[in-house]
Amino acid sequence: MPHNPLLAPWTTPFALPPFDAIRDADFAPAFDAALAEARANVAAIADNPDAPTYANTIAALELAEETLDRVAGVFYNLAGADSTPAREALQRDLAPRLAAFSSEITMNPALFARIAALWDGRDALGLDAEQARVLMLYRRMFLRAGAALQGAAADRMKAVKERLAVLGTTFAQNLLADERDWFMDLAEGDLDGLPDFVIESARAAGAERGRPGAVVTLNRSLIVPFLQFSPRRDLRQRAYAAWAARGANGNDHDNRAIAAEILALRAERAGLLGFPDFASYKLETEMAKTPAAVRDLLMQVWAPARAKAEADAAVLERMLHADGINGALEPWDWRYYSDRRRKAEFDLDEAAVKPYLSLDAMIAAAFDVAHRLFGLDFRPLDVPLYHADARAWEVTRNGRHMAVFVGDYFARPSKRSGAWCSTFRSQRKLGGEVRPVVVNVCNFAKGAPALLSWDDATTLFHEFGHALHQMLSDVTHGFVSGTSVARDFVELPSQLFEHWLEVPAVLDAHARHWQTGAPMPAGLRDRLLAAATWDQGFATVEYVASALVDLAFHEGPPPADPMARQAEVLAGIGMPPAIRMRHATPHFAHVFSGDGYSAGYYSYMWSEVMDADAFAAFTEAGDPFAPDVAARLERHILSAGGSEEPDTLYTAFRGRMPGVEALLKGRGLLDAA
Repeated sequence: MPHNPLLAPWTTPFALPPFDAIRDADFAPAFDAALAEARANVAAIADNPDAPTYANTIAALELAEETLDRVAGVFYNLAGADSTPAREALQRDLAPRLAAFSSEITMNPALFARIAALWDGRDALGLDAEQARVLMLYRRMFLRAGAALQGAAADRMKAVKERLAVLGTTFAQNLLADERDWFMDLAEGDLDGLPDFVIESARAAGAERGRPGAVVTLNRSLIVPFLQFSPRRDLRQRAYAAWAARGANGNDHDNRAIAAEILALRAERAGLLGFPDFASYKLETEMAKTPAAVRDLLMQVWAPARAKAEADAAVLERMLHADGINGALEPWDWRYYSDRRRKAEFDLDEAAVKPYLSLDAMIAAAFDVAHRLFGLDFRPLDVPLYHADARAWEVTRNGRHMAVFVGDYFARPSKRSGAWCSTFRSQRKLGGEVRPVVVNVCNFAKGAPALLSWDDATTLFHEFGHALHQMLSDVTHGFVSGTSVARDFVELPSQLFEHWLEVPAVLDAHARHWQTGAPMPAGLRDRLLAAATWDQGFATVEYVASALVDLAFHEGPPPADPMARQAEVLAGIGMPPAIRMRHATPHFAHVFSGDGYSAGYYSYMWSEVMDADAFAAFTEAGDPFAPDVAARLERHILSAGGSEEPDTLYTAFRGRMPGVEALLKGRGLLDAA
């Protein structure tokens, strides 16, 4: 199909996808052709009459789906960042087809026999360390996918995986529909008390939806500041109720029954493989290894976090009562009174901070830190991209091309919520040097210019840390490239990079007023950094509660009623009534839109134990840009991908594994009772 731009050779700069030539109608035939090619390639490997070698089996499998990877890389990035009805329909069609294709490969007896033969004779193969690990990972992947199953068990495993793929896609699309469809019109009087940047964002959101005035949407970068600043308790309650009810509105987009079916099928999948429950299956390959280890970490953090949150709640409730409002502090009150308290105690007003945190300035700050740590340079590119809001840079080091980085920062109705890092192409050396094309996707509110909150700026640095993991990858096999690591290790580079946003020298250089260019006043900067652990009781409680519910869902028998199980877990841990889970079950996309973070939402905190300790290596060196520490970080973590076990990589960087104390100190919880 030479006429299909997805299949024809890409002669664009840096072999970028030819976005300006791609149409939605191109995707289905491109997937058909790519799947047919991949099936033929895999069949040739499985049916090869020659004895299995690393080259004709593992290395060949690494390259067998090259066209499919290219087509899927474009499609799924666009489906997440800029959905259309055609793309959503194709997603639904592809989900079972791609799951069935995956099962064809991983449950192919002839193919697995070749891998097993290589494994059994591995000592005589003369493999280097990366090849030996990739062989182990392939064998493990096949076994965990059901390669050793036969007969009815094998057939059932295939059916379960296909159904899970359908349900995960449906869950994500239902959530997007609820987030896209809801908005609340604001009359002029409803804007009283809101900072100018919130009003501007609300009016921009209204214009985007064809409304005559300002609106509140369910985009986090708009609804959170509205909850934070609006003195109208009735409007806060209405907005919060809609936010909390995503996926649970009793309409065609309700996710509650889908969540129950997903949990049941995951448990069945684990049982077919001989595991007692899905958590045991999922955690076997992670750093944590067992549900007990996860629970131990979470509960070490839960007790001091809840104590801190309850103490804060008492203060906020007194403020509520002082305003003449009787009754208890509610979830739609917390951010409003917490912000007032922060302003009083730290003389810190977000409206005074945001003019110094323009989007362009924070992008420049992230690039500057990457240059000072790793010698990377960023040159803007004028190339066609998939949306007018996206922009691109060439990344080089000492003149050598390292990557293309794409930033897509603004919220829009066609984009799923949250923030993420992905690739259109990952780094590898097998079959020729391939450098990555990496994308960061965020949901910041538009403005002229776009001004970020401190949380927004932290998110930008977080996702850029993931991007560095991809850009600095230096491995042979795409299978272990970049972020292809254990789930509870993947957040280490991203959360570690957040620390440089708090380095005073970085703020002094880049936190400059968008109009005057004046640096953030030292007093304001110091107050901002002093308040870095503000409201960490709240933030930690809402996160850990979500992680504990996720773990409970997947440990033991699956709950017939996930909402009842959620309530049971929250009651059991003593969830403060004025705080809700960060992600309640019907909109817990991390856990239910795919298997990525299922039984694994804890991984942010597992990685945080390491990131707090890792940044301490720079502190101990007396320089946040210490060259020798940065070199170790790149060599043992950022460039290594999944080429070794994560604890081996971390120990090579730091000399030991860390304890939880650095995390508690970083969150201001070390002394909480």
